[in-house]
Amino acid sequence: MNTSQIIAIYKTILSHIALGRLKKAFDQTSLLIDELQIGNYADRYNELRQNYQYLLDYYIKGIEDPERKTVYNKLISRIFTLNNDLCEELLFRNSSSIEYTQQRYFPHSRKYKTSTELLISLKYYHSQSMILKDMENNHEVEMRRLRSNYEFACAELFTLFWLIFNIGNEEKNVFTTIMSSEYGGEREKTLLVSALTMNLWRRFDETKLMLLFDCSDSESPQVKQRALTGLCFILARYNRFLQYFPAIRNRLMIMADNNHTQENFNNIIIQIISTVETDKISKKLRDEILPEIMKISPKLKDKMDAENLLKSDEWGEENPEWQEILENSGISDKLQELNELQMEGADVYMSTFSMLKSFPFFNEISNWFLPFDIQTLEISSLFEKDEKSILAAFVGNNIMCNSDKYSFCLSILQMPEGQRNMLKQSFKTESEQLEEMAKDEAMLMPDISAKNISKQYVQDLFRFFKLHPNKNDFSDMFDLALMLHKTYLFDILTSNSSLKARIAEYYFAKSHYKEAIDLYKNLVIESQPTAALYQKMGYSYQQLSQINMAIDAYEKADIIQPDDLWTIRKIALCYRLSGDYAKALEYYQHVDFLKPDQQSVLLQIGKCMVEIGRFKEALNIYFKLDAAEEGNIKVWRAIVWCAFVSGNLKKATYYSEKVLNDQPVAQDFLNAAHVAWCKKDIDEACDLYRKSINILNNDIDTFTDLFDKDRNYLKNNGITDDELSLMIDELSFLTRN
Repeated sequence: MNTSQIIAIYKTILSHIALGRLKKAFDQTSLLIDELQIGNYADRYNELRQNYQYLLDYYIKGIEDPERKTVYNKLISRIFTLNNDLCEELLFRNSSSIEYTQQRYFPHSRKYKTSTELLISLKYYHSQSMILKDMENNHEVEMRRLRSNYEFACAELFTLFWLIFNIGNEEKNVFTTIMSSEYGGEREKTLLVSALTMNLWRRFDETKLMLLFDCSDSESPQVKQRALTGLCFILARYNRFLQYFPAIRNRLMIMADNNHTQENFNNIIIQIISTVETDKISKKLRDEILPEIMKISPKLKDKMDAENLLKSDEWGEENPEWQEILENSGISDKLQELNELQMEGADVYMSTFSMLKSFPFFNEISNWFLPFDIQTLEISSLFEKDEKSILAAFVGNNIMCNSDKYSFCLSILQMPEGQRNMLKQSFKTESEQLEEMAKDEAMLMPDISAKNISKQYVQDLFRFFKLHPNKNDFSDMFDLALMLHKTYLFDILTSNSSLKARIAEYYFAKSHYKEAIDLYKNLVIESQPTAALYQKMGYSYQQLSQINMAIDAYEKADIIQPDDLWTIRKIALCYRLSGDYAKALEYYQHVDFLKPDQQSVLLQIGKCMVEIGRFKEALNIYFKLDAAEEGNIKVWRAIVWCAFVSGNLKKATYYSEKVLNDQPVAQDFLNAAHVAWCKKDIDEACDLYRKSINILNNDIDTFTDLFDKDRNYLKNNGITDDELSLMIDELSFLTRN
């Protein structure tokens, strides 16, 4: 059985379990059991199958069992867990992906044979580094040696908890020790949370998930925000099965009662959803802005070279033509849009830094999840001699995520020393101010600080899953970004909060109309709906081309808030799009009553009248429009058609001449020919028909299709069936010649 077959069977089993088809789930599970050939798993499987058979027998015999539901749920949770374990064991044997390759390789490559040894090494670093810092003599060489060993140990700690199958007592003790408030290593704490998250993302484990819950109670903001972020993803991934794990449900209920934790979850969910916009931003930069900049750069260069910019009295004067070039190209508007997105907190740097992830530093997976630390050996040389310039610029800014900060620092290290020093100097004047601002924000606005931490961590995760060289070996967390509102976690968080409305508004603002509708439906049931709610619901349906549903929502908005001009116009539009022109006309006329003589509304009224055959009334509307706005060829065309089909050939001739003297198309010559023919001017009609055919590239079949649609109107104006046949044949002969 190969990797694809294992995963396919596993997914089938999960679907059967979620649908309550346990017999089919057991049948498929037996395939994995037979493939694995390990007695312990076979025993677990046989026990579960037998227990299920007992449950069925008791039910069929009519034996009352008040614990049946509890037993059934427990059975499902155990079947789910068994299949998680089976899949993991089989993929460990067969998969060539980086996670399972590392699982097979790690036991033979690890430096510390036990997790306790690893913990001792980490503690040794902290104790020794404190001693060396207190000494008067410089111990730089020894400090670097200690730091190197420490960073290696941290990477191994991450790998251990990322790859471990089951957490034993020893590993649990190490985890608890590091996470305790008495332990001071922030690097280890944050890496442990990320490792545990990645482990759970690969395979569900209730024990590990409870450890992640524990981390969410940490006093460290970094640890807390990372744990909460990880929980959002993990709980969404296994959402279908959480109902069968009462301990998890209870833990979630307790967390939801904490307003501060609830607000943190709210922010994180919005940040995760907003990553969907990151790809759009990157695409805009790649496909729209950068190509346009490349096009206009020669123009800018020519303008700059043509100026003597070194004249003393003009040194600081910018050429206004540069801005004009930018505005004419359309780039200025696009850059302004990106700037506004950045102000909203959007991730606008993904595209910029995507090319800076090829440094050897990122070969170590744990480094993708590191919080930014100036003591990290690869970048520490930038921060020697207590220089605060780059420190303030990077630690103090909340725009770039940790991963991008490392990328930027590593790229600076590639610069010549002279350029590097110039860059440092350019930050120096702002360094202290930035540092003070960061401190004030952390002290006065802890919620903002927490929000920034989670935002940066979400972006770190996003870069890992989108940019890591082996990204295809991982199931992408962010595939779930637009599904978080359907999770058990979301339901708990929104039971007594405004989060649902906030997310719905965000979806609507970002044109995620399907997801917005999901939430609007709930809001209609759970709250007193407003006209605005039904309007947005209707608009969302309209954008998804679900016209009947849009009409229903708009009409409900009209009941709550009658005679709203915007709503009435939307109802009219939707009826027109659905083909119900009589209803559309009714609503357009109501719009005209509320706000008379709008040309766009009168135009639609005329179109609806034409569609339902009220040509004379439509003609009066179009005459009114022509009087109000002379020179509108669209109105002239409408008049030509309405006058023709209603038999007013004089008016049709007059306006047809006006159209033909403007910018006529094939249909204009066709209509003009109809009018001339009905006036018995056959030569003129033939000439106009030929011109229509010429515009259609002499495609007589296309012309005939257009001609045939108008047969009844021609007959109403006196043309006989014989004449229709003769005219088409004549035009066919002329076209062949």
